[in-house]
Amino acid sequence: MSVDLLVRKIKEKGNPSVAGLDPKIDYVPQYIRDKAYAEYGKSLKGACEAIWEFNKGLIDALYDVVPAVKPQSAFYEMYGLNGEEVLNRTIKYAKEKGLYIILDVKRNDIGSTAEAYSKAYLGSVDIDGVTEKPCDVDSVTVNPYLGTDGVKPFVDDCKALDKAIFALVKTSNPSSGELQDMIAGDKHIYEHVAELVNKWNEGTTGASGYGAVGAVVGATYPEQAAVLRQIMKRSYFLVPGYGAQGGGAKGVKPCFNDDGMGAIVNSSRGIMCAYKKGDWQEEQFAEAARAEAIRMREDITGIL
Repeated sequence: MSVDLLVRKIKEKGNPSVAGLDPKIDYVPQYIRDKAYAEYGKSLKGACEAIWEFNKGLIDALYDVVPAVKPQSAFYEMYGLNGEEVLNRTIKYAKEKGLYIILDVKRNDIGSTAEAYSKAYLGSVDIDGVTEKPCDVDSVTVNPYLGTDGVKPFVDDCKALDKAIFALVKTSNPSSGELQDMIAGDKHIYEHVAELVNKWNEGTTGASGYGAVGAVVGATYPEQAAVLRQIMKRSYFLVPGYGAQGGGAKGVKPCFNDDGMGAIVNSSRGIMCAYKKGDWQEEQFAEAARAEAIRMREDITGIL
């Protein structure tokens, strides 16, 4: 199972963290931007080529430290088709380096549209008898708030194609409670969603003891995370909110099981923009990212 692959890579690296690749052009060192603009102009193409060089440098510095990367699709889509192409290039390069890929797309719909989304990111498409994979990633994030008929196509592809998904359960943003913390019956909505995750996970448990349907649970709400850890015993947690959003190691601890497994913690800006803090030079962006990834690893494993 795909989640077994993730668990194996976490154990190999001794590191339950994932580097988010959510690039904006102002995150990219100026010297890289200037080089790309000189060749392609200050254009979508120029921005995307600069982002590619930035991503490549980050992956080269991180692939032996972190088990996984998490590109956020929106940060590529906003640069149009050029951005989509760089996202594809980034995914392929990260795969070549042996990294587990979580594509953060938060997609969902119903019926044939949900099936199409799942084919786009997890599955394959038939082109008059020729089968092609549009996007070769290991897992994606999914919005579960349309209910089972919006998630089932993804779960079916997870079972058939050895993939995984992470369903949004309790997100890290400040306004998440406007909906997720509401009481429905005698439980919070996020607890009801957690129970649905358990249902969707049935029949997908791998050798690691975890199923193909994971959960997004924010580091910024540790008390809720502790409740959800008890409900979703067979789900791996993808934990945003560490670092730039304010969540620390103590905040992520409730997401883990007693054996130190069960969760992988994301940091995006904290790693990508590490060179902007301290005495680093722009040309040392990759070295700074590596140092921050190692610091984060030690911070998290130190409390587990």
